[in-house]
Amino acid sequence: MRTRQGGWIVFTTFIAAFVLTIVPMPDWIVLLRPEWAALVLIYWCMALPQRIGVGIGWITGLFVDVLRDGLLGQHALAFGFIAYVTLHLHRRVRVFPIWQQAASVLILIILEQMLILWVKGISGQSPQSWTYWLPSATSMLIWPPVFILLRKIRRYYRIT
Repeated sequence: MRTRQGGWIVFTTFIAAFVLTIVPMPDWIVLLRPEWAALVLIYWCMALPQRIGVGIGWITGLFVDVLRDGLLGQHALAFGFIAYVTLHLHRRVRVFPIWQQAASVLILIILEQMLILWVKGISGQSPQSWTYWLPSATSMLIWPPVFILLRKIRRYYRIT
């Protein structure tokens, strides 16, 4: 029986994503902030599908709800859903070249944002401008360095 290791490293990467989610920035650049927590969740769902799943996605989403002072559960629903889709497709997406993975990440983040927009619509919040969709594009653009960094961390610490 193999022992699992590196759980604290995975936890630390999520903490780093939460910090990047709330770090203060000028108003004009906040619109471009990637979905850091979602990117880390997608990576770990692809890399460790036997350990990181929908439950971790749900918990991660709840933390993002608290950090962003949003409606409790909106990000939890969206993150649980993208974790499910990532787990369902992880064998295919893992073998894609990194630019195709980035396109897959774009679709996953758009799905996340659509679910959040749907929940906001149900709760009576007015839709935002087209800039609401900018984090999808920046998440896609930042995916290659995030993927490479997290892969190096996973290999260095031999996370299984």
